[in-house]
Amino acid sequence: MPRVLVLGGTGKTGRRITRRLAAAGADVRAGARHPDAGRAEPGVRPVRFDWDDRTTWDPALADVEVAYLVPPALVVDHTGPVTAFVDALRAAGVRRAVFLSARGADASDDSPMRREELALAASGLAWSVLRPSWFMQNFTEGAFAGMVAEGTVALPVGEGANPMIDAEDIADVATRLLLDERFDGQGYDLSGPAALSFAQATKLVGEGLGRELQFVDADPEGWGRQMEAVGVPADYAALLGFLLGLVRAGADAHLSDGVQRVLGREPRSFEAWAAALPRTQERVVGR
Repeated sequence: MPRVLVLGGTGKTGRRITRRLAAAGADVRAGARHPDAGRAEPGVRPVRFDWDDRTTWDPALADVEVAYLVPPALVVDHTGPVTAFVDALRAAGVRRAVFLSARGADASDDSPMRREELALAASGLAWSVLRPSWFMQNFTEGAFAGMVAEGTVALPVGEGANPMIDAEDIADVATRLLLDERFDGQGYDLSGPAALSFAQATKLVGEGLGRELQFVDADPEGWGRQMEAVGVPADYAALLGFLLGLVRAGADAHLSDGVQRVLGREPRSFEAWAAALPRTQERVVGR
């Protein structure tokens, strides 16, 4: 089994992936800015990795054969550090990498994530790319968790729908790609099995948690200002507004088949995920 570095090792996808890799017998390192040995899964070694501190890169990569790349959080254009890290992977002798991108990133070669995808593809490493839709876990562990805690989910999406995906499915796919070279050289768009409006999703989350949640169709411009007021960088708030605007316009409701292509099964439905929340909901955390 390979030695694997998982960036974002304490995040939504990373900690799920490290759990699976360790269970499969891989030698796993969970890279994070603030690694916590007390929270690591059995068989997982926490290592310090900071996108803003390049002195942490080489120690994290020592003897690594395979890497899972998650770009810096709350940054709009991270092409510089990500492409520099791809160079560091090659210099360290890493032979394969899986990159967490986003659905729609390949629509234009000028988008930051697409530039990063292309840099990885041109690196000489074996590679694959994941492009998931919005995460179901955004309601419990990410961008919408604070709204859920307060009882009102306010988003500028109107009646637009999205086939949100379970982070557990992303982790299953990523683990397969990290361990099985048969899937190299391709991008995999991932989604859940059906598109739901955010109003429908909010209702299901409330039912799963056993309490009433309200959905509000927020004014796009005012919503952006509210995000900035709670500390979201202005350019990142604008990016989120743009992506939610695609949902509002109905441009993000299509289904993707990456889960089926890699795992040979259907992805988990939002209804099944929400119904299990009282049993499986983890501590609400940020991105």
